This record gives sequence, structure tokens and C-alpha cells, in this order.
Amino acid sequence: MTHHGQQGFTFIELMITLSILATLAMVAAPMAQMAVQREKEQRLRTALIEIRQAIDAYKRAADNGHIKLSIGDSGYPKKLEDLVIGVPDQRSPRKQNMYFLRRIPADPFATQDGPDKQTGWSLRSYASPPDNPSEGDDVFDVSSRSEKTGLNGIPLKLW
Repeated sequence: MTHHGQQGFTFIELMITLSILATLAMVAAPMAQMAVQREKEQRLRTALIEIRQAIDAYKRAADNGHIKLSIGDSGYPKKLEDLVIGVPDQRSPRKQNMYFLRRIPADPFATQDGPDKQTGWSLRSYASPPDNPSEGDDVFDVSSRSEKTGLNGIPLKLW
């Protein structure tokens, strides 16, 4: 019987391989986290555009007489859910409901741990100033409640 040298890796080769893999993992992890952050920010942008377009469409419908307004109403929806529930079209002979959203998109940065588990949006009324937005009798605008800062350096709640 002939004995050829032992086959396999030496301890040094194994340690070098593990250190290379660890270095690659350290480089890949932040890139993966950034990709996740970027994807969530894109979903936030899309949701904000969708909701804001629905609010604007509601306001146009109110200005054009399709939505019944009381004296002093701003023409904006009373609550965000009105965009999904719908409102009767005053100009339609059958008073069919007008719908502006199929569903209220959730804020991808919202924590769903609270007791109310809402969609996470901070609401601004028409009467509140832009530098100090607050809720009121209607929904003029929405923003994220998140305290995080976007990859662009702007806090998400200011988007």
C-alpha cells in the first residue's frame, strides 16, 4: 500500500477562507439594509402620492358640486376613510357613491404595535399651519409618523 499525503484543508487555509467570508458578509450587510430602506422609502412615496391625489380628487369633486357641503366646510374629506367608503354624488340622478381610493395604503415605516393599529398616517387639517400641522375637522394632507430620516437626509414625516 502506498500512502499519498493527507487530503483536506489545513487550519490556516480554513481560517483564511472564513476571514474572507466574514469580510464579504460585513460589506454585504449594510448594502442589504440600504436596499431594504430604499424599497420602504419608495413604498412611502407611492402611498403618499396615492393618498394625496385622492384627497385632491375629493376636493375637486366638492368644488364642482358633486359632494354636498355644509356652510363653512373646506371641501376636503372629514376623515381619511371617506376616500374608501365613498360619498353620494349630488349630481347623479341615483346619488351613486363616488370612491377615491380602493384602500388606504399603510405607512411602511409605521409601527403596528399600538392598540389602535392604524395605517400610521399623521393627518393635517386645512385650518392648521404648515409649520405646525395638526388634526382637525378635515383631512388636508397626510404624512408619516416615523421619526426616521430618509436616505436623502430629510425626516420621513416632512415628505
